[in-house]
Amino acid sequence: MNQIIVAVASDFLGAFARIPKKQQGKVLEFINKFRADPTSSAINYEKIVQWKDPSLRSVRIDKTYRGIVKKPDSGNVYMLLWVDHHDKAYKWAAKKVCKINPATGSLQVYEVDEERIPTASVGLPEEQIPEHLFAGVKDKHLLQLGVPAELLPLVRSITNEEQLDQAAMHFPAEASEALYYLAAGYALEEVFAEVSKSINQPEADPEDYVTALGNPDTKRTFFVVEDDLALQEMLEAPLEKWRVFLHPSQRCLVERDWNGPVRVLGGAGTGKTVVAMHRAKWLAQNIFQGEGDRILFTTFTRNLAADIKDNLAKICPEKMMRRIEVVNLDRWVADFLRKHDYTYRIGYGSDFDTFWADALAMAPENLEFDDTFYREEWERIIQPHGITTFAEYAKVSRIGRGVQLNRKKRKVIWPVFEEYRLLLTEHGLREADDAMRDAGALLERKGNILPYRSVIVDEAQDMGTQAFRLIRKIVPEGRKNDLFIVGDAHQRIYRHKVVLGHCGIKIIGRGRKLRINYRTTEENRRWAVNLLKGVEFDDLDNGIDDQKGYKSLLHGVTPITKNFSSFQKEMDFIVDYLTQLSKKENRFNNICLVARTHRFLQRYEKGLQASGIKTYLIRRSRAEDHRAEGIRLATMHRVKGLEFDRMIIAGVNKGVVPFESNQHNSEDPVIKKETAVQERALLYVAATRAKKEVIVTSFGEASRFLNLNAENTK
Repeated sequence: MNQIIVAVASDFLGAFARIPKKQQGKVLEFINKFRADPTSSAINYEKIVQWKDPSLRSVRIDKTYRGIVKKPDSGNVYMLLWVDHHDKAYKWAAKKVCKINPATGSLQVYEVDEERIPTASVGLPEEQIPEHLFAGVKDKHLLQLGVPAELLPLVRSITNEEQLDQAAMHFPAEASEALYYLAAGYALEEVFAEVSKSINQPEADPEDYVTALGNPDTKRTFFVVEDDLALQEMLEAPLEKWRVFLHPSQRCLVERDWNGPVRVLGGAGTGKTVVAMHRAKWLAQNIFQGEGDRILFTTFTRNLAADIKDNLAKICPEKMMRRIEVVNLDRWVADFLRKHDYTYRIGYGSDFDTFWADALAMAPENLEFDDTFYREEWERIIQPHGITTFAEYAKVSRIGRGVQLNRKKRKVIWPVFEEYRLLLTEHGLREADDAMRDAGALLERKGNILPYRSVIVDEAQDMGTQAFRLIRKIVPEGRKNDLFIVGDAHQRIYRHKVVLGHCGIKIIGRGRKLRINYRTTEENRRWAVNLLKGVEFDDLDNGIDDQKGYKSLLHGVTPITKNFSSFQKEMDFIVDYLTQLSKKENRFNNICLVARTHRFLQRYEKGLQASGIKTYLIRRSRAEDHRAEGIRLATMHRVKGLEFDRMIIAGVNKGVVPFESNQHNSEDPVIKKETAVQERALLYVAATRAKKEVIVTSFGEASRFLNLNAENTK
């Protein structure tokens, strides 16, 4: 007899997470019994004649709860599909079909409801029948893209994107995605490429479930249980589906032997960090297996690095984790230089204010440049280009600056920068860019002294030119699987743009894009994207990136925007919202309140605590403790890379968002425009952290950015 195979659907995990803890224990007992022997007479399979799919069975969990499984008439594959209260489980299963799509070879679960297929056009004169959205696509191609044959009439009834949104939830995910790409204007060949399918794919055996479970599209929704430990880990965190289920477009990025650097773009919620983590695991498991091999996983901020390390440990055994080093780049540079007797202290932010004040005494009075001009010139031209002499400064391109400087003017202002650098040297201080340049020079002198075989970079859009030049030296050019870089310029909130090709990182032919949002509802995604309307974004390599085809298959409520006459009234609304929510949810761990600045955040923290609501501050340098009680509090910058069920974006007032301060004021029109875009991106980032609901509040005069979403204001 062939070995019995048990597969668990991702929907089963979601349903399991929603039932009461008491019943979850009963479900675990059933699963253990089912895993041990699904053919046992102790498992009471009940066939319901009225159900659409005759292979589905109800199984008894206890007096009130039932599981839904697929039991084969022949063969050795059993599937756990759903678990719920008796009546709800039966309602879920009544019109569901679970079978292999012969055109794609994937195992699909979908709903067949004849009542939903419109028949209004039947009998109408041809000229009165509206042209459907997919009129130019043949049935055979729709089938090859994953549309089940039974649902072709439903596809043919769709005349606009609003109807597609309503129908999409009834299609298998692979079919919904393909239809959205077609609706967005992609050519048929482009759609097949995006969903990793072939136009000439041979038909699959509709009874070969073993092969179907190995299909990339099946793997995004089904997990074959191979050991009890893996199953136990899944059931302990059933909503963390990213641990197991990867979209085919993600999987083909992760599980590939690349010939050089790879750049992966994707809007918020498309799973870029998940892909990066699984890439690290795959490399450690399959490519770099030597005891001395190391993979460096780096990102921009300390708290995000800590969070990634915590999550990576959930999918990698301890022995494998010892070969994956997760650290933000500034910390790596500091540690590396310290080991090599670096005598300078690396400073940040306000550490340099005094030296700038002294250096500006060298500024020529006749040019009348604002003080901010010199610091901006340093940060945007001199440091990124690694300029140390006037000869270099005289020749460098100043693209990206709104103030023109000829050679004569450059010579006049050069003493300011020279003095500033001398002052730093005298005081044993270096900026982060200097330290990265020094680390790179040290690597050039010492040669191949590092154990790293690959570097994985997350949040690449927030790293500068010197960072990528150093990364290129950490793993020299010419190796396979050397660099894996993920980012999204739409979320750039720290730095100005970088061109990878100018840093020695050649990604030609190895640039990829993720387009499906798995975190945010379509309503939240649209609201957030609307904040960036009319702005052009780069692709991290001197090209243009757009959000064509960027879509969420999840739906929910439209974001709520509220304005109040005072801070206290805003606070009262937030407290009342949380109080009402507490009647449905016992814990606030998955709710986050963000504000633009630390000062503002402290006001909301005091207001919540005064109302008896527990709070938990997300720290700068460590991963969030998900077990700790309390509503999460963070600045907008600190939630980068995190996610929550609900986001409260508070204090979105004029003068706060965008933030107006002397430090943020610039005389350069190019920088003014860039800063405004970064502030819009910051609000976009905050909104796209939400999986379910976004609440935006303000008091006094609201931010002008909220006018961009006036149509969504309630």
